[in-house]
Formats: sequence, C-alpha cells, structure tokens
Amino acid sequence: MRFFSSSTSDDAPPRLWAWAMQLATSVGLAGMLCCVAPAVLFAAGLMGGVYAISFANVFYAPDGSAGLGAWALRGVAVAVGLAGIWRYHRRQAQCRLDPARKRRNLALLVALVAVLGTGAYLTFEALTAWYFDAYVVPAQQAEYEALSGE
Repeated sequence: MRFFSSSTSDDAPPRLWAWAMQLATSVGLAGMLCCVAPAVLFAAGLMGGVYAISFANVFYAPDGSAGLGAWALRGVAVAVGLAGIWRYHRRQAQCRLDPARKRRNLALLVALVAVLGTGAYLTFEALTAWYFDAYVVPAQQAEYEALSGE
C-alpha cells in the first residue's frame, strides 16, 4: 500500500509525514468509531436520532464513563497504530537508507503517531459531542414526542 507516493520505485523510502498523517487519522477514527459512525449515518439520513444515540450508548457504562466497548475501540486504535508503524518499518527496511536515519525516522513516526493520533481522537470526540448536542439529541427528542403523541 502506498501513502501519497508519487514514486514508482519500490526502493524509494516511504514518505514520513504523509504516512504519519494518514496513520494518525486512522488511529483517531478507530478510537472514536463509536460516535463518528452514528453521527455520519445520522447526517446522511440513514439513521434516526433515537437509534444514533442508542448505538453510541452501547459503548459506554450507564454512568457515562467509558465501558468495555469504548476500551475495545481504543485497543483497536492502538493496534492500528502499531500495525501502521510496523508496515512503515518493513517498507523502510527495503530501502538503502543509513541505519541511523532509519532509526530516527522510526522514532519520529512513533512520536508523530502518538501525538497526532491523540489529537485526532480528541478532535473527533469534540466534534461528535458538538454534533450530537446540536443535531442528534434534538432529533431524538422530536422522535420521542412524535411516538408519545404529544
């Protein structure tokens, strides 16, 4: 798999910044899939407010804290990050780079993915919280009122 690579040679080293940005976005999205998926489906009109909130609530404990499902998604996010770093390392091992440069690039990638992945996770969390408060919760309340006949 190539990430933003315009080079056709397999000897070319993977592009660090492009790899880090895509991997960090994937990590953040995997960690927040519990909220991003129902928000996107609601925005597309494929899911109602009641079902979107019910879907998101499956991942959390009754008191609102992270439940087993939320921790499982965070584990998946870590696994995605580790798999991406491993793939980068394998791709980089095919190149004729200086070993010190390879180690520096790998350390930089780990730091970038950790920082940018956490930032992507927190950004997705903030955006989905805002979207749920602004659009999904009012739709859920309207659906409940329509069902109750008020």
